[in-house]
Amino acid sequence: MSIMATSSYCAATNGVELFNHYGSNSRLIRFSSINTSSKLFLTRTSNFRRAKRCFYVKSTLSEPKQKVQDPITDLGAESDLSSFAPDAASIASSIKYHAEFTPLYSPERFELPKAFFATAQSVRDSLLINWNATYDTYEKKNMKQAYYLSMEFLQGRALLNAIGNLELTGAYAEALKKLGHNLENVASQEPDAALGNGGLGRLASCFLDSLATLNYPAWGYGLRYKYGLFKQRITKDGQEEIAEDWLEIGSPWEVVRNDVSYPIKFYGKVTTGSDGKRYWIGGEDIKAVAYDVPIPGYKTNTTINLRLWSTQVPSADFYLSAFNAGEHTKACEAEANAKKICYVLYPGDESDDGKILRLKQQYTLCSASLQDIIARFERRSCDRIKWEEFPEKVAVQMNDTHPTLCIPELMRIFIDLKGLNWNEAWNITKRTVAYTNHTVLPEALEKWSYELMQKLLPRHVEIIEAIDEELVQEIVSKFGSLDLEKLEEKLTTMRILENFDLPSSVADLFTKPEIPVDNNTETVEVHDKVKASGEVVTNDEDDTGKKTSAKTEAAAEKDIETKTIVRLEPAVIPPKKVRMANLCVVGGHAVNGVAEIHSEIVKEEVFRDFYEFADNEVLQTEWREAKRSNKVKVASFLKEKTGYSVVPDAMFDIQVKRIHEYKRQLLNIFGIVYRYKKMKEMTAAERKSNFVPRVCIFGGKAFATYVQAKRIVKFITDVGATINHDPEIGDLLKVVFVPDYNVSVAELLIPASDLSQHISTAGMEASGTSNMKFAMNGCIQIGTLDGANVEIRQEVGEENFFLFGAQAHEIAGLRKERADGKFVPDERFEEVKEFVRSSAFGSYNYDELIGSLEGNEGFGRADYFLVGMDFPSYIECQEKVDEAYRDQKVSPVACISCRIFCLLSHVRASYLEVDKDVNLEYSRILQV
Repeated sequence: MSIMATSSYCAATNGVELFNHYGSNSRLIRFSSINTSSKLFLTRTSNFRRAKRCFYVKSTLSEPKQKVQDPITDLGAESDLSSFAPDAASIASSIKYHAEFTPLYSPERFELPKAFFATAQSVRDSLLINWNATYDTYEKKNMKQAYYLSMEFLQGRALLNAIGNLELTGAYAEALKKLGHNLENVASQEPDAALGNGGLGRLASCFLDSLATLNYPAWGYGLRYKYGLFKQRITKDGQEEIAEDWLEIGSPWEVVRNDVSYPIKFYGKVTTGSDGKRYWIGGEDIKAVAYDVPIPGYKTNTTINLRLWSTQVPSADFYLSAFNAGEHTKACEAEANAKKICYVLYPGDESDDGKILRLKQQYTLCSASLQDIIARFERRSCDRIKWEEFPEKVAVQMNDTHPTLCIPELMRIFIDLKGLNWNEAWNITKRTVAYTNHTVLPEALEKWSYELMQKLLPRHVEIIEAIDEELVQEIVSKFGSLDLEKLEEKLTTMRILENFDLPSSVADLFTKPEIPVDNNTETVEVHDKVKASGEVVTNDEDDTGKKTSAKTEAAAEKDIETKTIVRLEPAVIPPKKVRMANLCVVGGHAVNGVAEIHSEIVKEEVFRDFYEFADNEVLQTEWREAKRSNKVKVASFLKEKTGYSVVPDAMFDIQVKRIHEYKRQLLNIFGIVYRYKKMKEMTAAERKSNFVPRVCIFGGKAFATYVQAKRIVKFITDVGATINHDPEIGDLLKVVFVPDYNVSVAELLIPASDLSQHISTAGMEASGTSNMKFAMNGCIQIGTLDGANVEIRQEVGEENFFLFGAQAHEIAGLRKERADGKFVPDERFEEVKEFVRSSAFGSYNYDELIGSLEGNEGFGRADYFLVGMDFPSYIECQEKVDEAYRDQKVSPVACISCRIFCLLSHVRASYLEVDKDVNLEYSRILQV
C-alpha cells in the first residue's frame, strides 16, 4: 500500500492526469449516413496490452499537457465537429415535439416551466447519442474504468452546462427566441439537483466533468436523495430548514434503469454451512434501483454516467391483509423503511435511529455500486473470468470515509459469493480501492459504534475484525517488541478497532508482574473518613470551599478515633468503535489529500507572457466593464431574494461556504461589527474618507443539529438587519446573508466578487473549493495559509494575496498558551464583544456564542478556532484591502484581479482550450 499526498481537488483548476492502463491504441471511426443523423461506430484495435499497474491521480502542472484522444470519435484532420451540430430550426422543432409528445404540462400553454422541460428533453436527445456510444465503447473495448463513489454530488443546474459542452448555446438561444422565450429565463426554471452540500460534493461533480472532458473511462455512483440536505430559509429567528422539492415534478435528465437493481440486506445473522462457508441469512431485505444521469464532456463526444441509487421493496412486501384490516402503517412499514434511506442527505444522527439510517445509506451506496461493478466485469469478461485481473479493469475511488464499507463488502462478495479464499480476496481488494481524505475534523474521520455495526452488518464486522487482527500482527512484525512503549502507541493509534483487547498472542508481550493488592479495593477509589461516632466525613466542600461534615466542629473535636473506608465506583468502560479512516488506509492501495499540488513552476518562464497580457489597458477596461455588469446582476438578485438594495460600485466582499466554526464566519462578522462601531464613532465626512463602501455577502448552510453554527447565522442576519437600516451608514456598509446558497447562486456571486474570504483556522481546511473558483475568476483573496490557499498564493503571487493569521505549525503552541492562561486578548476584540453584549444588534442573548471565545479550557470554550488570536491581524489586513481598493490609480484592484485572472488562464486554457478573452463564459469556468 502506498500513501500519496497528491491533489485531487485541482482536477477542475490545475490539470489532472489519470494514468491510463488499458494501454491501447483502440479507437472508433464514425460513419454518418447521408440521409439520416444516425451514426455507426466501427472499432479498430491495435497493440492491445495488459499492464498490471496502479491507478492513481497526480498533478501535471509542470508537465506537457496532453489531452487524451476522444474514445468515441476520430473525426480526422479534415473533419469539423460543428458539421454534425443541428441548427436553430431543427432545435425549435425538437423542442416543440417534446412539448407536445413528452408532456408534463397542459397542452394549451407554452409557459416557462413547460419550455424548460421540453428544452431539456431536446438536449437529452443529443446527449443520449453520445452517452450510448460512450457506454458501448467501454463495453466493447473492455477498458479499465474508474468508479468514483461519493455520498454527495453538488452539480448545480445542468441545462446551460450541457448545451455549452455541446457547443449549441447560440443555436438554442435562437431556437427559443423563435418560440417566444429567452434562454436565460428558461434555464432559470431548473432547480439545483439536491444531491450535495459543500466542497466534498462539488469536488465529486468537478471530477466527473473533468474526466468526461479529458476522455477518461469513468462513472460516478451516489444516492438519489428525494429531499436533499434541506432548503434554507432565513427568518427573524435565523436559519429555518425545509425539504428540497427538486424531484417534485421529476427531473428531465435522469433515466430509470428498471433492469438494473440489486438486493441489499441489513440485520440478520451469520451461520456456518455444512460446506464450512459463512452465510449471512435473515434480516431485512430491500433493493436498489439505478437512475442514470448523463455527464457530458466539454468539446468532446464523451458523455459519462452518474448512477444514482433509489431504494424500494417489491410489491409482495406490501402487507395487503394488514392494510385491509385497517393497520395501514403496519402494511406500509417495509416500504417506508426502504424509501427513507434515500430521503435526506446526512440525516440527523443524534439518535440511534439516525445513526442506523446513516449507516444504511453508506452500505446501500457501497453494496449496490460494487454489485453493479462486479456484474459489469463479469459481463465484459464473458466466459473468461479471471478475478486476479479485476484490479486491472476496475479502480474504485472512495470520496472521503463515507464509502469505507466498500472494503469489507468487496471482501464479502469475493469470499462468500464468488468462492475466493481470504488471501486472494484481500490481495484483489487492496489493489482495487483508493481513498481521498478531506479533513482531519472528527465528523469526517468517522468512527462507528461497534455494537451498532454488529447489529446492522454482522458479516462485515467479522471481516473487519479479521482485517484488524492481521494489521495488529503486521504492526508487531514491523516495530518489534524491544520498545514496548512505542509498540503500544502504534497499536493504539493504528488499529481499526478502538478500545478492544489485543489478541492473546500480542497481549502476552505487555504482561507485567503482578503486584499484590488489597482484595477490598478497586482501581477507582474515593476515600472517606469514618469517625468513632459513626459519622461519615466526605470530601465535599461547602460554598466557602471548606470541608463539611454532618456534625459541628465542636462535636467533631470529641471524635478522636477514625478509620478509612473505601467507596467503590465502577471504572468507566470506553465504547468500542470502528475507525473508518484507518480501515480506508489499510484496505486501499493509495491515499491522497486534497490540497498539496506537489509541482514546481518557474514563474519567470511560465508567467512572463501573462504578466504582459495583464498590463494591456484595453483588457483592463473590458475587465472592469464585465465585472460591473456581473455586479449589477447580483444587486438585482439580492434585492429579489433579501429585499436589501446595494450599489454595484461598492466593493463586493464575499464569504460563501458551509457554516462551521473552523471556517470562521464569526471572525468575518466580528470584523464587520468592529468596522461598524468605528463608523458610528465618526462624523459623516470622517466615515467617507476612512472607509471604502462595502457589500459584505454571506452564504452557506448550517447543519440542522449544529446549534453553534445556527447561532452564527442568526448573528449575521441580526447584524445585517441593524446596519442595513442605519441611515447614518447608508451605502457605506451593507451586510447580506443569501438564503439557500447553491451552485446556481455561486454562478452569480463568484464572477461579481471583488474580494473573497477564505479565513479558516490554519491547518483545519483540507483544501476548500470556492477559493479556487474565486481565483479562476480573478478575485482577490484574503485568507490564512490553509488548504489550497497556499498553492493559490504561490500561483497568483504573494503581492496579489492578502495574508494574515497564525500558521499551522503555531496552532498547537497557541492553544497550549491559552490553556496555561498566558493569552491576552486584543483590546479591539474585547471592544467588539462588549458592543455585541450591549444589545446593539437586538435583544437576542448571544452569551453562548461569545462564551465560546472566552475562558482557557473546557468543551465549547477557550476559543478553540483562534478567532481572538487572529482578530488583530485580520482587521489590520482588511485595512490594507481598503487602501488597495481606494488607491486604484497606484494599485488598481481591477488591474490586480485582471492580472490574477490572466496568471491562471494558462491553467484554464490548457484544460478547457478556451480563448483568453475577458468575456469568456464565467459559468463554464465555475462549473468545470
